[in-house]
Amino acid sequence: MTHVEDELTSQPECWTRAAAEAAGHGRALPAPGERVAVVGCGTSYFMAQAAAALREGAGEGETDAFPASEFPHGRGYDRVVALTRSGTTTEVLELLGELRGRVRTTAVTADAATPVVDAADDLVVLDFADERSVVQTRFATTALTLLRAHLGLHTEAVVADARTALSAALPEGLVGCAQFTFLGRGWTVGLANEAALKMREASLAWTEAYPAMEYRHGPISITARGRAAWMIGRAPEGLAAQVRATGGLWVEGALDPLAELVRVQRLAVAVAAARGLNPDQPRHLTRSVILTP
Repeated sequence: MTHVEDELTSQPECWTRAAAEAAGHGRALPAPGERVAVVGCGTSYFMAQAAAALREGAGEGETDAFPASEFPHGRGYDRVVALTRSGTTTEVLELLGELRGRVRTTAVTADAATPVVDAADDLVVLDFADERSVVQTRFATTALTLLRAHLGLHTEAVVADARTALSAALPEGLVGCAQFTFLGRGWTVGLANEAALKMREASLAWTEAYPAMEYRHGPISITARGRAAWMIGRAPEGLAAQVRATGGLWVEGALDPLAELVRVQRLAVAVAAARGLNPDQPRHLTRSVILTP
């Protein structure tokens, strides 16, 4: 079993623990009414997109998401939350340094023995969700679960759906598809972006991601027989029929959207195996991006 497979199967337990610990991290996480930015790089940025949409949608306050390298310094925030599994990512550390003394910052990380500990004002350590793999699975979803629980949006049904996602068979014919499009709405747009990234990283698959309503405005033209469109969350009315009319394979997420992402992680491993690839050795990637002068 690869590291990726081993780690993605442990997500139900990680989510349960993160949800149980969320109340204890209350002072480090955004308070109702605060204007907040959530930042990250790669997978962490896509989790930031989901977290920001969830928080603002819950009426907790204006919340934005940015790649750490693209943070708009001209805007005012009460708190910036940085998601960083490694605690060593250059762009995150540089941003936290620039914000020191100006904006309250929180880092959510997997490793307390890294530079981010000194760079952020507040720290949340999810060391039980750390990973050996380059390709992120459980840390990203556990960090998002922590933030969902902090908002009161996590339930045990989410964990049950994750277990279903790990045990149920993938749709027939999906592994053999030549192209994959992932679609989302609201907070699940970030999950769709992450789903596409996971497929690229682990299996070198041709993948794209779009807000579901935008998919009709051009991108649907790539869908055809032997290609798939996977909806994470509730689909807009009529979209399934439109995809099926192209000859493409339509996959409609019936589980909690975060559990649907677990299914995509499994698909990425399965496609990698079918193509003779090792998902623990993604091409051109390292566990943390550390830029040197």
